[in-house]
Amino acid sequence: MEMEELQLTNDACGHCINSTQCFSRDGDWIVYDGRNDDTQIASTGTISIVNTGSGEIRKIYQTSDQTEYGPGVGAATFSPVMDRVLFIHGIRNASAQHPYSMTRRTGVAVDTDSPGVPVFMDARNIVAPFTNGALRGGTHAHTWTGDGEWISFTYNDHVIEQIQKSNSAIKDLRTIGIMVPGRVIVPVNGMENNNGEMFSMLIAEVTENPAHGSAQMEKAFDETWIGSNGYRRTDGSWQKRAIAYQGNLRNDKGNLKTEIFIVDIPDDILQQAASMSFHPTTGSRLAIPPGLTHRRISFTANGVTDSPRHWLRSSADGSRIAFLAEDKRGHIQLFCISPNGGIPEQLTNFDFSIQGPFNFSSDGRFIAYIADNSVFITELSTATALRVTQRTDDRSKPVGAVNWSYDGSMLCYNRYVEMNGDNFLQIFLLKKR
Repeated sequence: MEMEELQLTNDACGHCINSTQCFSRDGDWIVYDGRNDDTQIASTGTISIVNTGSGEIRKIYQTSDQTEYGPGVGAATFSPVMDRVLFIHGIRNASAQHPYSMTRRTGVAVDTDSPGVPVFMDARNIVAPFTNGALRGGTHAHTWTGDGEWISFTYNDHVIEQIQKSNSAIKDLRTIGIMVPGRVIVPVNGMENNNGEMFSMLIAEVTENPAHGSAQMEKAFDETWIGSNGYRRTDGSWQKRAIAYQGNLRNDKGNLKTEIFIVDIPDDILQQAASMSFHPTTGSRLAIPPGLTHRRISFTANGVTDSPRHWLRSSADGSRIAFLAEDKRGHIQLFCISPNGGIPEQLTNFDFSIQGPFNFSSDGRFIAYIADNSVFITELSTATALRVTQRTDDRSKPVGAVNWSYDGSMLCYNRYVEMNGDNFLQIFLLKKR
């Protein structure tokens, strides 16, 4: 596969792309935020798009009253079916006393033909009485389903975080949730609360003290929707909505370990969730709706690696879930496993480690990632790995994730470029020759 490398952005500022879903549905645009480093969401105020043909840049959102403390925006994704982008937005009254944080952010969308007009996706209500379908904290790492109708996210709870300050037995533990269509209205509370265009709920249960050797988790995180339209179960039936996620548990000896879990979600989850109470007391976590089916599918010796950080990814047909883990030599390699469980398959076998997140092509034939300071593509049917960019030194190596366009003709990724003595995160494009 011969590909031509092009530097798409050139201005002296940051251009940070997300770990997935950066291309518009037609491949004409890539969405990014203004960070020059992954840690800078609090101080970043812009979301922009760049044209993959002309290099034209359009700013589509700018925060108000932006300071080093927030509100902050970042981690933008394109809907696979609409000209709409979705991104993290810090709470609008951010200040030195109440800065951007894991529990002070929400998901905001902007339609590219209506720049500057925020659409708040998940409702937020942090004061009792709470509201069904609204959250009490912060969402991030938003990912669309293949049909663009539902959204997944990771979550931290502001209410529990405040209780934790006076009661160390209670902890704000990261977990995951989903948004489904259904507008939610909450009471006015300055800028702390906001209505939402979608009904939100958590779908993974976490606990401060998981039993050793059990499937109980103290953290659920870095998830993926399975398939563009679900996956086939072992009995031959089709599961349309399902998520694979990483869960931290304790093994028989009490040591922390990360394994892979599946949650199957019924199509009528909104109807089931609407009839229950999510908020029994202020000191309790948000309840998990009925009808969900959870399974642990990996039982590895050493677990999924947490360095480099990565999100699970699924092939479009839902047959494979990819993850990173150490091989017997201590190198980080790509592995995959069926959503029905089984023995993981090793996809790469380098004498060096993979350096970051990865993504499948939309046809499921290839997976792209960064390793040995280069972009690589592995063909899944043959496990053949191809280096598609030259190896560089550490100052100009590709960083983050490699994203595919939906038609598979382009890849984009970040690389630092020196300009006038400073390094700026730029967007590079690989196009098939």
